[in-house]
Amino acid sequence: MFLFLVVALAVVVAAVTLAVVGGGEGTGPLPEAAPERLHDPLPPERPVSRADIDSLRFPLAPRGYRMADVDDALNRLGAELAERDARIADLESALAGARTGARVSMDKPAEEDHR
Repeated sequence: MFLFLVVALAVVVAAVTLAVVGGGEGTGPLPEAAPERLHDPLPPERPVSRADIDSLRFPLAPRGYRMADVDDALNRLGAELAERDARIADLESALAGARTGARVSMDKPAEEDHR
């Protein structure tokens, strides 16, 4: 009985190995599965919104996520954040300049009236 189980186990292992390797049918090993791609990337035609980030889902790969998809998304987000930071800095400096200009213009007429 033990010998029968060992032979049966060897046959099952051989059948599974042949199925994975190619089994002699001429088709070769199992076909490679096409890698999943990011279906809904970040929109290139407009700025990224909070809803875009919330709906962003990366496809799984054998070791986690596809590095190229994650790198592309992070590069895009980094570029947009840098652009927004630069825009905020420009607006803040323009606001500071407008405030100092308003103080100067408000102070000048008051000085002229005293003369």
